[in-house]
Amino acid sequence: MKTKTIIELLTLSSSLYVLAKEHNLFDRLNEMSEKGKEHLNKISEVEILDEEGNEIEFLDKVILKANQAKEELEEKIEELIIKFYKKINVAHLDEIKALHLKLEKSEDKIALLEARLNHIEAKK
Repeated sequence: MKTKTIIELLTLSSSLYVLAKEHNLFDRLNEMSEKGKEHLNKISEVEILDEEGNEIEFLDKVILKANQAKEELEEKIEELIIKFYKKINVAHLDEIKALHLKLEKSEDKIALLEARLNHIEAKK
């Protein structure tokens, strides 16, 4: 396979892995949407004041809470991405170590074969 195809397959499989592993995020979003109406009612009851001490309008409260939720979601996504790349990096390092080990074994075998060849040539 071409390197590009392998990289595309790895990217696709890693993306699917992350989506499958973190399905609880979608479950959590579903729970949040079900509780949304109740949450909006609570937001309207809470008194939030601006810099001048006046109560903020309902729509501004919703926007403020939406921005807070957006920041929390971005933080969670960032944490998940960091965990994912750490896992990928570890897997990649393990492959590199395995290849180095195979290379060392191959070099040892080549050296042994060269020694045998030299011994055979010396007998002639």
